[in-house]
Amino acid sequence: MNLFLSRAFVDYELAFKRGLRDAYRWHQAVWEAFPGRDGAQRDFLTRLDAHDRGFQVVILSAAQPVKPDWCPTDQWETKPVPESFWAHDRYAFQLRANPTKKIIHPDRPKAIGPDGRINRNRNARRVALRQREDLVAWLTRKGGTGGFRVNADTLRTHPARKEFFWKPRPGEPAKAMPGVVQGIEFRGTLRVLDRERFRETVRGGVGSAKAFGFGLLLLAPGSTGD
Repeated sequence: MNLFLSRAFVDYELAFKRGLRDAYRWHQAVWEAFPGRDGAQRDFLTRLDAHDRGFQVVILSAAQPVKPDWCPTDQWETKPVPESFWAHDRYAFQLRANPTKKIIHPDRPKAIGPDGRINRNRNARRVALRQREDLVAWLTRKGGTGGFRVNADTLRTHPARKEFFWKPRPGEPAKAMPGVVQGIEFRGTLRVLDRERFRETVRGGVGSAKAFGFGLLLLAPGSTGD
C-alpha cells in the first residue's frame, strides 16, 4: 500500500485571488491535484493550517498528486512515505478530528423500514463531543478498532478553530447554504498494536468530516510514550 505525503503553501493574497476562502473551497481545490477523476471516490486526506504568512495544506493520498495551478512551484513538495516509516512501535501524533456520537431524538418522527422495524440510524442525529472524558473515550475506541493505543497520560485536547463554509444546496447548485464545523485537536503519543490495521487507519483517517480537513494523523516516529 503506497502512500504519498504532500505539502503546499499559499500566501493569503494568492489564496484570496484564487477564491480559497473556506474549508469547502479548499476541499474542491485539492481535487485539482488529482485530475481526470470526476466522480471517483476520494482516497486522500487533508489538513489545513493558517500560519503568519498564509495557508499550509498537507495531503496524504494513495495516488501520487500533481501540483495544482493554485500552488506556486517552489511551495509544493510531494514524496512517497518510505516503508521504513511503518517499522516503529511508538509515535508522537497530532490529530484534528470531529468526534461525534449518535443520539435518538425522542421528538423526531420514527423512520420505519420495509420490514416494519424502526431504522435507528435514520432516526438518530449526530452531536459533537466536547467533554474531556468523552473525547478520551472516543479516541480510545478509535484506537481499539484502528490498531493502536493512545497513552492517556500524554494526551492533550483543545478545540480547533471553527471552519465556516458555503456549500451548494442539493438540487440547486447555483445556490449555496452556510455551514460551520468545529473539531478537536488531539496531541500525544501512541503505541502500535496491529501494524496492518494501523496503516489502514492512517490511510483512511479517523472520524468524520474528512472533506473539511479532519481525520489526518500526523506522526513522528520514535516516541517513548506507551
